Amino acid sequence: MKNLQQMQQILKQVQQFQEQLQKQLEELVVEASAGGGLVTVKMNGQKLLVGVTIDREAAAAGDLEMLQDLIQAAVNEASRKVDEQLAKQVGNLAGGLPFPGLT
Repeated sequence: MKNLQQMQQILKQVQQFQEQLQKQLEELVVEASAGGGLVTVKMNGQKLLVGVTIDREAAAAGDLEMLQDLIQAAVNEASRKVDEQLAKQVGNLAGGLPFPGLT
């Protein structure tokens, strides 16, 4: 009986962990830029772009290939930042779970 109660407690903590993590991901927005700020993107915790800013200089230059590379670099950097924040938040939240080795 004691094991069942412990398991229920653990499941409750895991559910709370999931809810906290989901809430943090919904609120997370990272920003990354490329080309010295010529292209800036914002990405949310679900890795969806929520904003793209292209400096007029980059657009006026007419170098479409360079602009594509800058956008790609900024998006990749934003994605890396989301992963970094996610790992940090999971580590912080998992610290309270009763499973050794999760932190």
